[in-house]
Amino acid sequence: MMTDAESIEIFSVIRERRSVRNYTDRDVPDAALRAIIAAGIQAPTALGLQPWRFVIVKDRALMQRVSDYCKPILIERIGAEGGTGMEEFLAALKNPGFNIFYNAPVLVLVLGAQNAISSFLDCALCAENMMLAAWALGIGSCWIGSAALVQENPDLLTALKVPDDHQIVAPLVFGYPAPLSPKPVRREPRIDWVP
Repeated sequence: MMTDAESIEIFSVIRERRSVRNYTDRDVPDAALRAIIAAGIQAPTALGLQPWRFVIVKDRALMQRVSDYCKPILIERIGAEGGTGMEEFLAALKNPGFNIFYNAPVLVLVLGAQNAISSFLDCALCAENMMLAAWALGIGSCWIGSAALVQENPDLLTALKVPDDHQIVAPLVFGYPAPLSPKPVRREPRIDWVP
């Protein structure tokens, strides 16, 4: 049973968690990463399949190779498709010094088994648990969806140790946040009640 103090703390973590796009060079301890993954696997999973698998990448040179591979593809696709709010991201991608992982010290790939029908949803729930757990430990995170483009490069998939029977669902970076700007205010939710 949860105490009132624990429930207040959980709501505080949920409310305060944010995507971090600026990190210090401080390394994230392996024990913290294990604790974050342990929280992740407590997520609900359809039929109890638990289709997830994890790759922890601390190799900055490999992360840079992935970023360098993804950036031109993103520039081409965003340039062709456009989209509201993409101008700032597109400008960042065109900067040679920009890294899609925001120079975070660690990348964790949440992989989903391809033969599990609920794999994507289960792994997304797992990823959210991981990001909340990280925030509770004082560690920032960001889901780098654009890094999933690496699935189009067999050599990089091999370097990242992604098995053939799994797909990248959630490329998550973790690290200690550098000074952050204020969190954007959330809009009020649209709620329809059916009595």
